Amino acid sequence: MAQDRVEAVERALTILEVFDAPQERFTLAELAAATGFYKSTLLRLLGSLERFDYVQRDRDGRFRLGRSPVRLARRHLPNRRLETWIQPVLEGLAEASGETAALLEADDDHVECRLVALPACGLRHDLRPGTRWRATADAPALDFAGGCMVCRPIADDADQRALWLALSGPAGRLDPSRAARQLDAALAELARRPGDAPRAERAEAAP
Repeated sequence: MAQDRVEAVERALTILEVFDAPQERFTLAELAAATGFYKSTLLRLLGSLERFDYVQRDRDGRFRLGRSPVRLARRHLPNRRLETWIQPVLEGLAEASGETAALLEADDDHVECRLVALPACGLRHDLRPGTRWRATADAPALDFAGGCMVCRPIADDADQRALWLALSGPAGRLDPSRAARQLDAALAELARRPGDAPRAERAEAAP
């Protein structure tokens, strides 16, 4: 309802929406161009967002998402049962491959990273839970500079959300054929695990 609108809150949320993009860091000028807000207004709003760790300011003056959005996402997405079912497999996949392993959820328009396991190496794809991008093809792979992502669908009942396992990393290091074999092995491991985890999640989520 119009009378329930709080302009400052809506402006702050507008700023946060800008970070729903492949670009991770933004200058004040880029945020002003994206939101249409004056820089002075942006600085006041960003100051509040920074105090609550919704954004962080780097030494070069660029802004990026803080820890609070990820912290909240981890509390509510994904369901704990789904995390228990898949996270150990992602950890093993990241360790065996040396690449970033992730659980993706796709719909007709967007793909979202739901769970992730990062390899120990410094040069890696720093994918984070809650990262979203537009779905552009049958496979939900993220197209990012200098990198490669290989995906495999998780087979389940017809009413299950479209879930995918993915491996991603530097294009010069990640071999798509090898990654596909590792993903297939991870899917086989998931098939050997208790198969009621996604179904139980749906039952818990039902009203």
